[in-house]
Amino acid sequence: MTGRMSQPGGLVKNDAAAHTAPVRDARSWSAVLANYRHPSTARSIFEVVVTVLPFASLWALASYCAVHGIWWGLLLTIPAAGFLIRMFILQHDCGHGALFTRRNANDWTGRMIGVLTLTPYDYWRRTHAIHHATAGNLDKRGIGDVDTLTVAEYRALSRWGRLRYRLYRNPVVMFGLGPAWLFICQYRLPVGLMRAGVQPWASTLATNLGIALPVAGLIWLMGLGPFLMVQLPITLMAATGGVWLFYIQHQFEETHWSEGDDWTFQHAALHGSSHYDLPAVLQWITGNIGIHHVHHLSSKVPFYRLPQVLRDHPQLRDIGRITFRQSLGCIKLVLWDEQARRLVSFREARALPAPA
Repeated sequence: MTGRMSQPGGLVKNDAAAHTAPVRDARSWSAVLANYRHPSTARSIFEVVVTVLPFASLWALASYCAVHGIWWGLLLTIPAAGFLIRMFILQHDCGHGALFTRRNANDWTGRMIGVLTLTPYDYWRRTHAIHHATAGNLDKRGIGDVDTLTVAEYRALSRWGRLRYRLYRNPVVMFGLGPAWLFICQYRLPVGLMRAGVQPWASTLATNLGIALPVAGLIWLMGLGPFLMVQLPITLMAATGGVWLFYIQHQFEETHWSEGDDWTFQHAALHGSSHYDLPAVLQWITGNIGIHHVHHLSSKVPFYRLPQVLRDHPQLRDIGRITFRQSLGCIKLVLWDEQARRLVSFREARALPAPA
């Protein structure tokens, strides 16, 4: 979906040349991006400071307002949620070894931020690595991605199976109940890696303890009601925003899915990830994660160098590009049409001919 030819529903298709670029072009881009895989320690520390300090200040001010009944002050939870999303991007870069040059610096920064984002760092890093290694591969779905069925798979389901998938894909569940469940409940156990050894358990239990101690202290200090009035909306808004970003990064009409020998990492990374072209303020608060096709091609490029990649190589700007307005139309795209090689809605899937 890049911005040249409009399609029904306001979505935009990739230029044919860009979408069908040979695999060797994607591989050559990987080599080019290697030049940007060099974090600056000073810049990274600066990014941590300008993210964590505003979040802590907004949280403290909102808490003061909640305790003293200054209800309009709870509006501060909105920008606080934005900074919490940005903290998750810092943690995300740590997981890729992209924020600092030293692994210990990445890991311990990520673990500390994970207490604030309610996300066990080592467990999440492992599942996210699986997502990067398998994105767009129909043979390896199920870990670290949004569950996506093909039209044929959906048709083969029982009535109950179709209903479950429809409920899962319902916007209320996908962007409301789902994010709340994921960050508040699911991340309290190493779901998906329950039998993968000690590390996922150690990561989740240590994070749970790291969350429980300050939460208990804050509830004792300010009371349960004021604490929930501040923390709950921040958590829910940030969780919804984070899940929305992740959804749009891969769930757009002209994304890429393939299987078997047709799947290659570089091609899937470049054409299966979007360039979510957001306004400057939103791009900053989301840590440039919308430049996702570049990130998937070279995950060790620090988030603050991603805009530089687009400035230096403007031909990357239109690959998978969608604007915020166009992204709203992606909510209805729920099934992969293997014949047309694009995502379609339930209504479009019903209109497709049955296989011979």
